[in-house]
Amino acid sequence: MFDPREKIALFIDGANLYATSKALGFDIDYKQLLVYFQEKGYLLRAYYYTALIEDQEYSSIRPLIDWLDYNGYRVVTKPAKEFTDSTGRRKVKGNMDIELAIDAMELSDTVDHMVLFSGDGDFRTLVEALQRRGRKITVISTVSSQPSMIADDLRRQADNFVDLNSLRSEIGREPSERPQRLPVESYDDEDDEY
Repeated sequence: MFDPREKIALFIDGANLYATSKALGFDIDYKQLLVYFQEKGYLLRAYYYTALIEDQEYSSIRPLIDWLDYNGYRVVTKPAKEFTDSTGRRKVKGNMDIELAIDAMELSDTVDHMVLFSGDGDFRTLVEALQRRGRKITVISTVSSQPSMIADDLRRQADNFVDLNSLRSEIGREPSERPQRLPVESYDDEDDEY
């Protein structure tokens, strides 16, 4: 599926990949994910897209975003929009499809093989446009969960489909293996940033 001479770019729809791995019962080891694709060809870029709620004092995703940013990923974020729906429930909306699509189109003259981590059917048109430019597209999601996490038309459009569950041993880790954060009191230098 991969030619070792290919220039590869990863496009990770963060919310979609999180939901997919959670449905399969494991976490993504992002360090291993980079290693896995570096062994497949020349990994030119790895993008991670997510929306953030700006007014929260602490966001559970912030440590991941910071780690990714310092460890080989290009993190693309934007503020999530909060609103109240017609039933009075608070909703958060943070769609990153346009940002991902623009980056993919801009890189299409440089990259041979694009790997999309998303099952969102909205990306079918993007995949088709990239294929017209001669790019190979692999989509990674799953059909192993109930319900399936990939839109059928996206799966059919892609040159290759890889079920995330088949990569579990290479890029996954059990939720119990999550690194534990040290309590703030255990840091002995007040000037350290963390």
